[in-house]
Amino acid sequence: MAKSTKKQPPKPANRPATKKAKQPRFNIMMVGQGGRLQYEALMLVASLRHTNPDFKGRVFVAEPQQNHRWDHDPRMGNHDVRASLETLGAEILPFENKVFGCGYPYGNKIEALQVLPEGEPFLFLDTDTLVVDDLSKVPFDFDRPTASMKRENTWPQQELYGPGYNQIWGSLYEKFGLDFESSLDTSYPDEYWRRYLYFNAGFFYFRCPKEFGERFLDYARLIRDEPPEELVCQEMKPWLDQVALPLVIHSFGGGRVPEVSDMLDHEVTCHYRVLPLLYARERDEVVRVLEEVLAPNKLKKVLKQYEPIRRMVYQKKGHKVREMFDRENLPRREQAMRNQIKRAKLWMR
Repeated sequence: MAKSTKKQPPKPANRPATKKAKQPRFNIMMVGQGGRLQYEALMLVASLRHTNPDFKGRVFVAEPQQNHRWDHDPRMGNHDVRASLETLGAEILPFENKVFGCGYPYGNKIEALQVLPEGEPFLFLDTDTLVVDDLSKVPFDFDRPTASMKRENTWPQQELYGPGYNQIWGSLYEKFGLDFESSLDTSYPDEYWRRYLYFNAGFFYFRCPKEFGERFLDYARLIRDEPPEELVCQEMKPWLDQVALPLVIHSFGGGRVPEVSDMLDHEVTCHYRVLPLLYARERDEVVRVLEEVLAPNKLKKVLKQYEPIRRMVYQKKGHKVREMFDRENLPRREQAMRNQIKRAKLWMR
């Protein structure tokens, strides 16, 4: 039988693999001021440049300016630190405290948002943070904000015969016209603290710092000045920012985003709080990155001016702390680690 001369349809071409959606460019902001925070800011920026040399966004170190809200000059007073930050490409961005100040310095992260470029996505990081891996791995959705889930049940504190979690958190959602029920993680039982939306404010992000900052400031100020009666026995220092933050995030349609918080809390960044705790509990990779980042002589000359860095990192006292703990079997409460380090006379911050 003669072969058919009819042309066969061409085989479909191999389609290239679907490309991963390109991460939008975003800026990073931290607060830098005199004392410990200026050295931590330098460590943070240095770690970012070390692990993310191709980061395209701007890096802002927001600096509170001296005014009537402060009983001292809060600016970064170490000229070597300032010069090193600028050498690393960070922009020192002054801002004025109009609501908070020395009475509540945690409010800096709230007020500083107002001076960032409007309409540009941002990631806020506490200065006691290191960037230890590639930020492009994090699946940020800047329209859906979240914050750090690396927290303990620090607020609210339950009082005998006082209101419970439902009443306390519910009163805050009601105050700002927010839907309380949709904020709950119903996989946890009623009146268990993890059921309620609560973050550590060590990181958070959004599509616009001005939009986020205005609402954050509004909520925090109203909670401070006109709290619901259910909060009458609750301490607001230093927890005010962490009380307002989940309300702000929920109001913008955000909430728990484990695909982001898991990576930032445990893989890509490390919110160590103080160097003795870093050496006590963080994984080997974090210690390695820290010591690589701080090794260059230009940085060493500046950072060794701060005693905890000089002793923990350059004099290797951190490794003495590290030998005291089994990372596979750490105390459940952070305070227990702090007490053990203090007994060994190795605590410093």
